[in-house]
Amino acid sequence: MGRILLALAALLGTLPWTSAAARAGGVLLLRVDGPISPASADYVRRGLDEAAETNAAAVVLELDTPGGLDAAMRRIIKAILASPVPVIGYVAPSGSRAASAGTYILYACHVAAMAPATNLGAATPVSLFGGGPRPGEDAGKPAKPSSAGAEAATPADAESRKVLNDAVAYIRALALQRGRNADWAEQAVRGAASLPAEEALRLHVIDFVAADLAALLDRVDGRRVQTAAGERVLHTRGVTPVERAPDWRTRFLDVIANPSVAYILLLVGIYGLLLEGYNPGAVLPGVVGAIALLLALYALQLLPVNFAGLGLIALGVLLIVAETFVPAYGSLGIGGVVAFVIGSVVLMDTGVPGYGIPLHLLVGVSLAAALVVAGIGWLALRTRRRPVVSGREQMVGSVGEAVEAFAERGLVHVHGERWQALTDAPLQAGQAVRVLGIEGLTLRVTPLERTPEGGA
Repeated sequence: MGRILLALAALLGTLPWTSAAARAGGVLLLRVDGPISPASADYVRRGLDEAAETNAAAVVLELDTPGGLDAAMRRIIKAILASPVPVIGYVAPSGSRAASAGTYILYACHVAAMAPATNLGAATPVSLFGGGPRPGEDAGKPAKPSSAGAEAATPADAESRKVLNDAVAYIRALALQRGRNADWAEQAVRGAASLPAEEALRLHVIDFVAADLAALLDRVDGRRVQTAAGERVLHTRGVTPVERAPDWRTRFLDVIANPSVAYILLLVGIYGLLLEGYNPGAVLPGVVGAIALLLALYALQLLPVNFAGLGLIALGVLLIVAETFVPAYGSLGIGGVVAFVIGSVVLMDTGVPGYGIPLHLLVGVSLAAALVVAGIGWLALRTRRRPVVSGREQMVGSVGEAVEAFAERGLVHVHGERWQALTDAPLQAGQAVRVLGIEGLTLRVTPLERTPEGGA
């Protein structure tokens, strides 16, 4: 029975599974709820790839985000602009927002819609480490009132002006491509202007206000949009959208990319390396610090996903190898396995069809690495139980014989060597002795009584 179940499992594992969302002509629903991070960018890109492969009618990208990282935002926008399937950006449910990076993403979508009691805007870029342009920062130029009442000003320093002007040009280009209000888009960047849904519709920032998904799909039905593959007509009336939930990998990366977690990882990494520097040989702080720092650099988008994954894998292999040479009580080996597994998860998707790392291969290699560490530990424990065969510990308790007769100090022959020896009892030449201890280069011995059979 067990063999039959295993055979069925193997057969099911080889079947070309497709999700319910991957039906031709259907509508795929992607939800981004939270900061725009490398994980959310990966999630959106995978969803758009699935929609293109299955020739879906449209993709609804539901947004509720306070903003996020510029690099992750641009990855999402590039995927939307390159998508042959129309993407409908929808700020929902009521009470949600598409602030900062979310505004850029909404402008990039082929169709932009919002639910009632939602808002968008406040798209001024802010440096992750401070020093970026600040809304309303005056450089001596007169401010222009925006349509939302915010003031647009130019920052004083050249670096902030470069960042701000680049962001303005980027969002204006998106607005012009989609035929939306480019002037208000500029005010959202320069003056951090924000709009509620009804005002955004009036100013032609969005295309529709829809109470729910069903109303949205009814409103966009029959609309013509220009995609990367040419003009498409939306046929969405009465279609029930199917949500593509994030997989385990996306959820794992999303936890790492959370700003709070990234901040904690950064602190753990820095302090771990500092503790290792102050206490060389502690090992565990250095291992934990190195892993945490690489994860933090990935979360903060300072390392691309591939480099972060490669770095963690290389660190894992190095730590596993080091476990065989450094007595670290398993800290190096366990840390190496953890780094190797996390690095493999980060690196698992390359974005190139046919060149991803299969999950079963990742599990197999990780288990093999864990077995290597366990084997090293087992060998170390077995070696520890063996009797000492060299050094001071091996000499104590050894049996030798007196080279000459002496009452207090003389020569003894032990392990093929002649040693100076001290004794409390007189010894005869050739008499067996047992070593009690070592004092410098002198052995302390005692006569060894022999049994009548000649044994000790």
